[in-house]
Amino acid sequence: MGNCFTFPARSQSTPPDTRPSSPGHWRSKASSSANTEKLSTFDSSHFGRSNSSFASADGELREGRILEVPNLRVFTFAELKTATGNFKHDKVLGEGGFGIVYKGWVDEKTLNPAKSGLGMVVAVKKLNHESVQGLEQWQSEVDFLGRLSHPNLVKLLGYCWEDVELLLVYEYMAKGSLENHLFRRGATFEPLSWSLRLKIAIDAAHGLAFLHASEKKVIYRDFKASNILLDSNYNAKLSDFGLAKHGPTDGDSHVTTRVMGTFGYAAPEYVATGHLYVKSDVYGFGVVLLEMLAGQRALDSNRPSNQHNLVAYAKPLLADRRKLGRLMDPRLEGRYPAKGALQAAQLTLKCLANDPRSRPSMKEVVETLEQIEATKGRSKAANNVSRQTVAGSRSHLSSCNHSPLHPKHEIQETDGGTSFS
Repeated sequence: MGNCFTFPARSQSTPPDTRPSSPGHWRSKASSSANTEKLSTFDSSHFGRSNSSFASADGELREGRILEVPNLRVFTFAELKTATGNFKHDKVLGEGGFGIVYKGWVDEKTLNPAKSGLGMVVAVKKLNHESVQGLEQWQSEVDFLGRLSHPNLVKLLGYCWEDVELLLVYEYMAKGSLENHLFRRGATFEPLSWSLRLKIAIDAAHGLAFLHASEKKVIYRDFKASNILLDSNYNAKLSDFGLAKHGPTDGDSHVTTRVMGTFGYAAPEYVATGHLYVKSDVYGFGVVLLEMLAGQRALDSNRPSNQHNLVAYAKPLLADRRKLGRLMDPRLEGRYPAKGALQAAQLTLKCLANDPRSRPSMKEVVETLEQIEATKGRSKAANNVSRQTVAGSRSHLSSCNHSPLHPKHEIQETDGGTSFS
């Protein structure tokens, strides 16, 4: 769970978070004699209907399910010590506000711990005992990821709770976080192409749209680049549900809660009042989409003073096609379609609207991004036909002229489009 902060809300009174402070409503502890026990006493009314899916722009469905009962393995602490080689330093994958994440190995079928290098790789998140996020957010992870199943949500495999030890076991995401690929330099993190950025944005949008589509909507509340993880094929999945919360019910437009999240990503209405809307997530998505376009962090005090806050600096550039090129990530080296970049910029601007009612739904975001991707595909196909026509014409001219003064020329193809002038 990433580095989060509690914001001082400006409302007169902000009720505390309504999540229970301990997971007492379901079986709480693992024991060595019941390490394959499943959670079975979860209140299934929390999520409403059990299946949710929606059609994308091309009619394809990405199925998501809400399980009636969490299907989680209950690990013992000893098992996870074995799986991670006693939590060795060389097994560390990363560290956040919750604690340290270790690489581990388990048997693919039984999930029993396996020797290093054998079986299936997993990620094991271990609570730092001094963490301020602690039990409450650990429970939220189990509550939500234990029942939500979707191709663009990280899969939670199991958990451990023994005395003061709190751990979570996830599927392993080989390519790490989007944050690393966008902002870190070096041979390990090559620049993401325009096509990959668009694919990742679409995947993440599908994940959020699924959360918002359930009968009792789930507000993710901490959408940021470090919480978007990538598998070996760059399929993106949302992780870290420690701040997730059920959305408004009974016709209400929002829920009121203490303000938590990450600076730079939290929606302005939420920071100001503690009023959390479903479309507060859309604002966070807009910030990440902006980061993907610009290749810059949402907040960075090392930039010139007028650019510390990327959203404030970028809004005028997003609205002007002639200035957009100044904002685009130089690591793209101009290899992006001008029309697609402009459409993505316009979508970003809509997501960053100050009034949540003016923001698009995540379903609309998915549809727009897939239309941008489809347009790029059609444009590429048209370019290929054009190149083949030109190549055929030149081949014909070459065959009619055998003079060494007119050698045959090759047509160079490049992947990508034009940039803004």
